[in-house]
Amino acid sequence: WRQAAARAADPPAGIRVVRGLRRHELLRLACADLLGRLDVVRLGRALTDIAVATLQAGLDVALRAYALETGTDPADVPMDLAVIGMGRLGGGEMGFGSDADVLFVHRAKAGADDGKATAAANAVAHTLRRLLSEPAPDPAFDIDADLRPEGRQGALVRSLSAFQEYYDRWVSVWEVQALLRAVPVAGDEQLGADFVALIDPIRYPAEGLNAEQVAEIRRIKARVERERLPRGADPATHTKLGRGGLSDVEWTVQLLQLQHAAEVPALRTASTVDGLAALSDAELLEAEHIEALRAAWELATRSRNAIFLVRGRPSDQLPRPGSELVGVARACGYGPDLDAGQFVEDYRRTTRRARAVVEQVFYGQPPSS
Repeated sequence: WRQAAARAADPPAGIRVVRGLRRHELLRLACADLLGRLDVVRLGRALTDIAVATLQAGLDVALRAYALETGTDPADVPMDLAVIGMGRLGGGEMGFGSDADVLFVHRAKAGADDGKATAAANAVAHTLRRLLSEPAPDPAFDIDADLRPEGRQGALVRSLSAFQEYYDRWVSVWEVQALLRAVPVAGDEQLGADFVALIDPIRYPAEGLNAEQVAEIRRIKARVERERLPRGADPATHTKLGRGGLSDVEWTVQLLQLQHAAEVPALRTASTVDGLAALSDAELLEAEHIEALRAAWELATRSRNAIFLVRGRPSDQLPRPGSELVGVARACGYGPDLDAGQFVEDYRRTTRRARAVVEQVFYGQPPSS
């Protein structure tokens, strides 16, 4: 991809090449998914590979555009820039409708002015986001940087030293939790490695979590459940924020990572599925709990992808009874001899089992008799 984009006559042509290649690969994976050639975990990793390739080639184009605009040789750009994957991008769990959650970190090159390096890094990051998301014949690829320090109110790009200062002084427990899925995906490799070295002691705290921090994570999760579920959504069939859905499983795994990853190296993974496997190997969760959480995560992920393929746009809510629900059930592997209602019943039963585990493990409630 990077070589193909580099051969283009100019940056606009280069980004058309990148977006065209992405469209081709998405179509190929959609066909493989519908034909049952990829399980949901391998599909997520393949979609992540496409996202990473898009960011790497897109960043090359954005750097080239900056050099042309400023009359600078690309080798003389005053900073190194790294793109850190977060969320599903960092976890290798992208879906067909997923945005790319990222952080941008830069570092001035030796002898370069810090102010000029910061300005260049911001210009390149803004150009990258614009080139990949602006209207075009090929699908947009949205880059979401809202997980950065101070969210939308904060600087789009920060230096490595600025990240260190922020994390030393202001980092909150939810930001530490988000860093569990931080993985360098594009840009300067050494800078990405240095960012990981900076955050590892933060996201894998040597002493685990204290009771106050655990209570805060539980409070935030409960607030998300109350306030972020869309109006009119059915919590029993909302794949992301519903009972036993993706958020339930992922927050449970992440809480246990924060508590135990310092002493269990296998838990230092950005992948939910790999995290569940590590929890099983370390005997930190019972086998039936692992099975329930993984089954719900896989079914919710598969359903979310199927909704996108049927509707052509992202949605987290299973459709109401009708042709769309039938299409989603078929895309999830339910043959024509099975009623779509059976798919919904299987979804509800699977997520109910997972929610019971979440209430016991995440919220600390005693198991129901």
